[in-house]
Amino acid sequence: MRALFILFCLFYISAGAQQVLITGTITDESKNPLPFANVRVSSTTLGTSANREGKYELKLNPGEYKLIASYIGYVSDTIEINPARIGIEVNFILKKTNINLPEITILPGENPALEIIRKAILRKKERSKLLNSYEFKAYTKGIIKTPGDINAGNSSIGINIGGNDTIPLKISAIIENQSEGFYKKPDKYKELILARKQTANLPSSINVLTGGRSIQNFYNETVNFLGEDLPGPLADDAISYYYYFIVRTLAINNTTVYEIHMAPDDEHDPGFEGNIYITENNYDLIKVDLELNRAANTGGIFDTVSIFQQFSDFADSIVMPVDYRLYVTANYLNLARFGFELSTILYDYKINPDIKNDFFDMAIIKVVPSADERDSSYWNSIQVIPNTPEEEKAYTRIDSLERIPVTFWDRFSFLSSRIYLNNHFAVSAPLGMYHFNRVEGNTLDFGLFLEDALNKRFNGEMHFSYGFSDKRVKQNLVLEYMPGDYRTYSIKFDVYNKLNILFGESDEYGDLIPSLLALITKYEFRNYYYTKGFNLKLSGEVFPVLTLSTGFKNHTDHSAITRSEFSFLNRDRNYPPNQVVYDSHVNALTAGFRLDFRNYIEDGYFRRRISEGKSYIIIGGDVELSDKKFLKSGLNYTTYQISASGSINTFSSQQLGYKVMGMYNRGSLHYQSLYALPGNIDVLFQSFSFRTLNVNEIFGSRLLTVNLEHNFQDLIFRTLKIPGLMDWEIQLNVFLNAAYSDIGSETTTYLPVHVRTFPHPFYETGFGLSQVLIPFRIEFAWKLNYFGENNFRIGINSVLF
Repeated sequence: MRALFILFCLFYISAGAQQVLITGTITDESKNPLPFANVRVSSTTLGTSANREGKYELKLNPGEYKLIASYIGYVSDTIEINPARIGIEVNFILKKTNINLPEITILPGENPALEIIRKAILRKKERSKLLNSYEFKAYTKGIIKTPGDINAGNSSIGINIGGNDTIPLKISAIIENQSEGFYKKPDKYKELILARKQTANLPSSINVLTGGRSIQNFYNETVNFLGEDLPGPLADDAISYYYYFIVRTLAINNTTVYEIHMAPDDEHDPGFEGNIYITENNYDLIKVDLELNRAANTGGIFDTVSIFQQFSDFADSIVMPVDYRLYVTANYLNLARFGFELSTILYDYKINPDIKNDFFDMAIIKVVPSADERDSSYWNSIQVIPNTPEEEKAYTRIDSLERIPVTFWDRFSFLSSRIYLNNHFAVSAPLGMYHFNRVEGNTLDFGLFLEDALNKRFNGEMHFSYGFSDKRVKQNLVLEYMPGDYRTYSIKFDVYNKLNILFGESDEYGDLIPSLLALITKYEFRNYYYTKGFNLKLSGEVFPVLTLSTGFKNHTDHSAITRSEFSFLNRDRNYPPNQVVYDSHVNALTAGFRLDFRNYIEDGYFRRRISEGKSYIIIGGDVELSDKKFLKSGLNYTTYQISASGSINTFSSQQLGYKVMGMYNRGSLHYQSLYALPGNIDVLFQSFSFRTLNVNEIFGSRLLTVNLEHNFQDLIFRTLKIPGLMDWEIQLNVFLNAAYSDIGSETTTYLPVHVRTFPHPFYETGFGLSQVLIPFRIEFAWKLNYFGENNFRIGINSVLF
C-alpha cells in the first residue's frame, strides 16, 4: 500500500507539473484579426506574439495569471485566468483608443520629428548603459515558398524555382526550432538550439536559423542586410542620413505613440524606408515596419524585403525585442522566383543576470545532442507561433511526397556531375563521364561515391577512367573516416594509379574548360604525367583554433607523351609536345598545422566556421621530408610552406581580401613538385591569381606571393554620384599582386627544361567592372615591371569557370 501511495503521489506531482495550453485569437471590435499582437503574462517575462491571422498560443504551468493583449492604436485588454490541466481558449477583443491626442502643429523652422528622434537616440544610449547582459528563449519558424517542390538529398538541395509569374508560390519547406540565447558586454554571445524539426525534404543541419543570430535589432547602430551595414533608425548619425516626418499620433492605452516615417535623404544611399513607432513618455522605440529601399536592394534582385519588429519593456524599463518578422520575395530575371518568411518570438528574458565569462566560447550556435529527438509532447510544452492552415497542409503534403519511392530517373539530370541513387550513394552523371586531353584522347570516366555514411562519419570515392589514345585504365580510391564529437578528426587514405595534372595545385579550371578548348580550338594549356602510389593522412582539431596533421606519401612518377591530335577544328595544327617530368620514386613524411580564429556553429554533426562579416585570418603551414637513407626515397629534400588568407574590414561594409603564400625548399626537389604561380588562359581570369601571367609560366622552389583584392561594390560610383555608373549599379573591384620566386642550385640539376623565375619582385595591378545581376566581371590588368608579353590584358572573371 505504501508503494502504491508513493507512486500515486509521484504521478499526481508529475501530472500537476504539466503545462496548460492557452490558445485564442486577438481581434478588433469588428472581428478583424490584429496581426502580430502581443500577449504578455502580467508580472513575468513570459509572453508571445500572434501570427498574421491574430492567433496565438501560450504554455503556462497551472495557476492564476493575468494575460494582457496589446496593439498600437488600441486599449490593452486584461483577462484573469486560472486554467486547469487541460487546454483553454482565451480570446481578446481590443477597442480602439479614444483618448484625446494632441494635434500636430507644423511651425516654420525645424522638423518636429527630429527632436523626437534626438530624444530617442539619447534613450537608446541610456538603455545601452543599463543593459550589461541578458538571457532569453526564442522560437523561430522559417518558410520557403517556390513554384515547385524542393527535393533534398543528403548533401544537396534541389529547388525547382522556375516558372512564370502566373504560377503561384506555394510553401515548399518549413523549419522550426527553439533556442536559448546569452549575451554579455561587450560582444560575448552564445545560443543553444534546444529543439528543431523541419519538413522531410530538408536536412536537419540546415536548421540553424535561431532567434538571436538570425534577427536584426533595430536598436543597434547598424543593421546588416545583404552583406551591407545600413544605419539603424536610431544610429548616432541617423538624422544626417535619414529624413523623418510625423505621420500621426496613436496611443497604446494611455500612452501617446508617434508614428514616424523615415527614408534616406538621398535615394541613392542604401537604407530603410517605412514607419517607426516611438512613445511620448520616455521615447522608447517600440515597433518598426520597414523595407529595404531600392539602393540597398542592389540590382533589384528582390521584389520586396520587409521587416517587422516589436519591443516591450522589461526589468528597469529596458526595452527588448519580443518578435521579428522578415518577408522576402524575388524574381531573378524571370528565371527564379521564390519567397522566404522568417518569424521569431523572444520571451522569458532575464535582464542583467550573472553570466560567467568561461560560459562563452567559439561556438556561437550549438545544437544540443537531443535537439533532433524531441517528440510531440515536448513541442506541445513550449511557446510557438501557431501554424496557419496553409502551413498545416504543407507539412502533410511535403512529408507525404518524401515517402513516395524515388526512381533512378527521378534523380537523373544532364546538368549534374552525379546521380544520387539514395541519400548516401551516387554514381557519375553524363556530365562527369567524359573528358579529353592530348595524352589520353577521348576518355570515359566513371565514379562511385559514398557520402555521409555511418552517421555522417564515412566518405568514399572510387574513380575509373579509360583513355582511348593511351589505352590505359586509371583508378583512384579515396576513403575518409571522421571520429570525434563534431567530426573534427580525420583518417584519410588515398591509393591511385592515374594521370596527374602537372602543377595542378595552382590550376583550378576543372575538366570542362580544358576539354572544350582542346576539342574546339585545339588549344591545350595543361601538361600531364603518370603517377601511382598512396597517401595516408591523420588530422585533428587539438584546440578550437588549432588543427594538426601528419602523414606519409608514396608515389612514383613517369612522363607522358602526346598521343592524340583529335579536334573538331584546326586539324592541320599539331598539339604542343607534352612536357616531360623527372621520373622518380618518392617516400615522404608530412606534417602540418592550421590556425583558424573564426567562431563556428556546431550544427549537431560538424563545426562550421563563420566570418560574420568581421576581419579574420587563417594561417596554415606544411612540411614535407624526403630522405634516401631513412625513407628509401629517390630524392633528399625538405619543403616548408606557409600561407595566410582572410579579409580585413575597411569602410562601409567593404572588405579587403588577401592571400599570402611562402615556400622554401632545401635539397633536390623534382620538377613536378615545383610551385607554379597561378596564371590564366588568355581571356579567362580567376580571382587571387596573376592576370598578366600564363598558366605554368613562372616557377619556384623558394618563393613568396601576395594577392590583394578589394571589392568596392558600387560605393565609389554612388559616393561620387557618377551618372550612368551609379544608376546602372556598376560594381568596382581592384587588385594588386606581387611575387618573388627562385630555384635552389640543387634542384636546378634535376630540371628537364629551363624554367622562368622572378629573382626580383614582380608586380601587377588592375581593376574589374561588373553588374550584380550578371555573373561575369570584365577585368583590366597591367604589369608594373618585367615588361614583355602581356603587359596589358583584358579578361573575364566568373565563378562559372
